[in-house]
Amino acid sequence: MEMPAIKIQYLDDVKFEMTFQDGKVIRFDMSTMFDAFPQLRELRTNRELFLSGKLDYGGDAIVWNDELDFSSASVYESGELVGEVEVTLNQKIGALLNIAREEAGIYQTDLAKKTKIDQGDISRIENGKGNPTIKTLQTLFKAVGKEIVFNTKPISK
Repeated sequence: MEMPAIKIQYLDDVKFEMTFQDGKVIRFDMSTMFDAFPQLRELRTNRELFLSGKLDYGGDAIVWNDELDFSSASVYESGELVGEVEVTLNQKIGALLNIAREEAGIYQTDLAKKTKIDQGDISRIENGKGNPTIKTLQTLFKAVGKEIVFNTKPISK
């Protein structure tokens, strides 16, 4: 499962916290990857380089330069859950669509062809940056074999 990241906050040494579209905040220590990926060791010796990492447009990776990047999925799967934050409804819906599409084994381009919804619009929806109508959401979820069901619950204090 790929869960897009929406924010990165750098900590001491080669540690950071990444906030994901589902609201989970995961702490990760890059030094745990140095044996498997020796090229990442440069991040420890060059603090300026480490702090220059940015999330790519889709939130799928941290990119430092042309040679150094690291997948958000690895952080999500192997990092330490340290908290959760409130995310917008659009971010939650986008995360659900992203998961459903990937479970169905469909690329965004295929979903766009199947639904006649622009691939860029699908990307914005999945990244929580779009503002789709309920009809658009119904079309997209139906195309990946899912039905939208609404429910409510009391607000916890």
